[in-house]
Amino acid sequence: MAAKIPTDALKELRVNEASKANGKAAKPVPAADDDEGHAEDSDDDADENGAANGTDGATGAAKKKKKRKPKKKKKNPTAQTEPPSVMVSQLFPNKSYPKGEEVEYKDENNYRTTNEEKRHLDNLNSEFLTDYREAAEIHRQVRQYAKKTIRPGQTLTDIAETIENGVRSLTGHSGLTEGDAMVAGMGFPCGLSLNHCAAHYTPNAGNKMVLQQDDVMKVDFGVHVNGRIVDSAFTVAFEPKYDNLLKAVQEATNAGIREAGIDARVGEIGGVIQETMESFEVEIDGTSYPVKSIRNLTGHNILPYSIHGTKAVPIVKSNDQTKMEEGDVFAIETFGSTGNGYVRDDMEVSHYAKNADIQHVDLRLSSAKALLSVINKNFGTLPFCRRYLDRLGQDKYLLGLNSLVNSGVVEAYPPLCDKKGSYTAQFEHTILIRPTVKEVISRGEDY
Repeated sequence: MAAKIPTDALKELRVNEASKANGKAAKPVPAADDDEGHAEDSDDDADENGAANGTDGATGAAKKKKKRKPKKKKKNPTAQTEPPSVMVSQLFPNKSYPKGEEVEYKDENNYRTTNEEKRHLDNLNSEFLTDYREAAEIHRQVRQYAKKTIRPGQTLTDIAETIENGVRSLTGHSGLTEGDAMVAGMGFPCGLSLNHCAAHYTPNAGNKMVLQQDDVMKVDFGVHVNGRIVDSAFTVAFEPKYDNLLKAVQEATNAGIREAGIDARVGEIGGVIQETMESFEVEIDGTSYPVKSIRNLTGHNILPYSIHGTKAVPIVKSNDQTKMEEGDVFAIETFGSTGNGYVRDDMEVSHYAKNADIQHVDLRLSSAKALLSVINKNFGTLPFCRRYLDRLGQDKYLLGLNSLVNSGVVEAYPPLCDKKGSYTAQFEHTILIRPTVKEVISRGEDY
């Protein structure tokens, strides 16, 4: 999820760490196997056969009982299905989820890799790492299926719901019962932003938009397990003419990841990202365009149940001296554009999140009060979109939702767009600044 700066100067986002959900939704207990009375049926059949043969049940000389066949135990699945439907926790029953890419610290921090005290701190974070690695593995499996199946001619609604339903299946939490989505599921709605729109667009109900052969689409979604959010994004394009645009942004993201680490200053990271990004140009339909970093979008740190923390990572050079610290979690995301390199709010809003800074507001509309209760119970401070309210059976909620936005209780995230006719691309990874190494938790074979 992109963080937007209102001016060229970097402005820190202030989002308090949200309270972690207290309980986990109960998993459904599978129905007990029914023996269907086979033993009793066998006895009855045997008695009948005995009578026919002139023997009684007491002697049982000719009575034969059918042997009950032992029931076969269901084996745990060993591979993911297509589309993804098997819970990742079943594929990894010991919770030994794959690690992300581990990168050793360098220079004055290289001692951390073998330092016993730091290794002990890492071991204390085993639950933290397990949750993050499960979320990351879910993200990898869902997005890799999506990348194989996304094609021109599909509606954006079908693409978004395929991804989101995959995430819910692999976490084992459909999000349809109260509080279930707070245990695990979508950490950020599936954004499908086309062409000049860089971020925060997902179809609302009734949207009939269809992906075209000439489109450039940013696919940005988050997965959370117990509030630990993995935020990662990639760009889809079907025409080779966009290859250099995508390459510029992917290399810029990787450059930012390389520079990130303990005591790294975010302003300097932004300078490296910009230098990498703007060393590229792209030729589209006979016209060459320099690839520009979108200067008012940033990466961000991530807190439990809050996708935007208190630190931002610019993608242009700045004087921001904020340091990355041990224990931080960052989304390193970069955006490149063939346009102005500056985005503005545009189009219909779909993304929202409860503002954790607002403690209490007197709401006059009963519809706003009722909707706030639904948001508190099902999303807390996790971002959501209007389709998620539709899934929960909410209707005629727009008046109440607008009231919550106007009162500051809920923040709206409008789509962010460069000038029309331009093309934008995005790549993003989540990294853990661990005591011993930097772990690119969302890294996969695809990007």
